[in-house]
Amino acid sequence: MQGLFLEDLSVGQSAELVRTVAEADIVAFAAVTGDANPVHLDAAYAATTSFGERIAHGMLSAGYISAVLGTTLPGPGAIYLSQSLKFKRPVKIGDAVTARATVTEIDEAKARVTFATVCLVNGKPVVDGEAVVMVPRRAA
Repeated sequence: MQGLFLEDLSVGQSAELVRTVAEADIVAFAAVTGDANPVHLDAAYAATTSFGERIAHGMLSAGYISAVLGTTLPGPGAIYLSQSLKFKRPVKIGDAVTARATVTEIDEAKARVTFATVCLVNGKPVVDGEAVVMVPRRAA
């Protein structure tokens, strides 16, 4: 399976996906990563924090950005080189997270593409940043 090639991309091109965070997603993410911070897993503990309830791992939302880049834009064949992230708001169980990547720059010489990345809940950013991805060229 091959995604888009460098020659298929243009500045302003965008793709997104929507995922609703379930309790099972948070539990699975904790199990896979080993991040068992009780703010994610323990309702009684989380109730004592400024959030007042359990929240999803920030990197779970960041993973949705990876899914957009790895499956859609540019898709299979792309290689993630870097990602900056700013965590703006908590994501709670039941929140629908929209992850979006938008092409902002194309470096033809290096076959690298820069994306503005954002995750939104109810239209408000919960995570934003910038990704750089190496994209395969179309065979001559």
